[in-house]
Formats: sequence, structure tokens, C-alpha cells
Amino acid sequence: MNWNKSIHMAIIALVSVFLISGCASLTDYGKIRPQPSRGERITIEQLEENWQDYTVSYYGLKVSNPKGIMFDPKNNETTLVGDTWIKVEDKKTVSEIIGWIKNYTEFNPQVWKILGPDDRLYGYLFYPGGQVVIKVVNDTTMYVYSPSFPVSRHY
Repeated sequence: MNWNKSIHMAIIALVSVFLISGCASLTDYGKIRPQPSRGERITIEQLEENWQDYTVSYYGLKVSNPKGIMFDPKNNETTLVGDTWIKVEDKKTVSEIIGWIKNYTEFNPQVWKILGPDDRLYGYLFYPGGQVVIKVVNDTTMYVYSPSFPVSRHY
């Protein structure tokens, strides 16, 4: 019986170590969350209108084939970075990218909040959904990887 108890204690200790180390690593990643259906929300029209208040970048092969557009507020202490994101410098291009995403995306795009591990707002992403990995670089910077997209099902 002592042998069984020792095995059970060892298993419990091992599982605890894995759980604790797994939870600790969650602080290394940001989150992407949909905006609330009610209350304070920001629309893509507001982001487009106030584009100069943001560092704007898009992901895609070219302006006429964007996969998403990211808005990083300039008036806060946080920064969003990513090697595959292309900076946008003018309103015409911002509007063109938003138009392409709205009109030529199979899935319904929406504005998502980019949050740090502590739920601090880092910015916004307008895209049709899918997985986005956001990794902490330091206390004020998050690295946004290229988004993966939902699989289209054609029957």
C-alpha cells in the first residue's frame, strides 16, 4: 500500500509541476478578443476616420489582397510589432485595404481587440477571424505573428 501511495504522490507532484509551468507561460502571450456586443466599442469606420491616431499596418501580399489591418494607438505606452506587417502611410491606402477586406473576404470581418496578458489594450485588428499568436517582447511591446485564417469549405 505504501508503494501505491508513493506512486500517486509522484503523479500528483508531476502533474502539478506541468500545470504550474504551463500557467506561467501564459504570461508570455497576448490575446485577441472580440469587442462586446453592447456598450463601448470601436468600429472600423472610427478607426478609418481617425487613422492618424494609430500606427497602421496590414498583412497580405499587396494592398489589393490584404488579410488584415492592425491599428496600434500612438497615444499610449504600448507598441505592436511584427516582421510580416507592412506599414501604411496614407488614408487612401487605409481606406482601400479596409474596402478590400470588407468586400472580398469570404468570412465576416470584424474589429478585434489586441490585449496583453494583463488585459491591457494594445490595439485593434480588423480581419475575418482565425488564429493570431501574440507574444510578449517586453513590458510595453507585443509581437504579432501572421494570422492564420479559417478554412473555406466548398461543397
